[in-house]
Amino acid sequence: MRKVVAALTIAIPFCLGTTAALAEEKAAPTQQSKMAYCNKEAVDKKGDERKAFMSECLTNKQARQQDKMKSCNKDAEGKKGDERKAFMSECLKK
Repeated sequence: MRKVVAALTIAIPFCLGTTAALAEEKAAPTQQSKMAYCNKEAVDKKGDERKAFMSECLTNKQARQQDKMKSCNKDAEGKKGDERKAFMSECLKK
């Protein structure tokens, strides 16, 4: 029994470390593919225009949209029906 506990004590941290390393490796290709896409789109741009474009292209727009949605939903508490729809529409346009 002690041998099993000792083996698990050694094996579990190793497995958790391996899982974290694999997760980092899987995240890298996404960033690399995003960089490749943005570079391809920015071929005709130069200088400050290119910098601004690359910055915008590489930011995570999905996360910003989700944060905006959370904020608007919180502010829309208590509103119902058409009033809520109108409020959400205006809030999400900002």
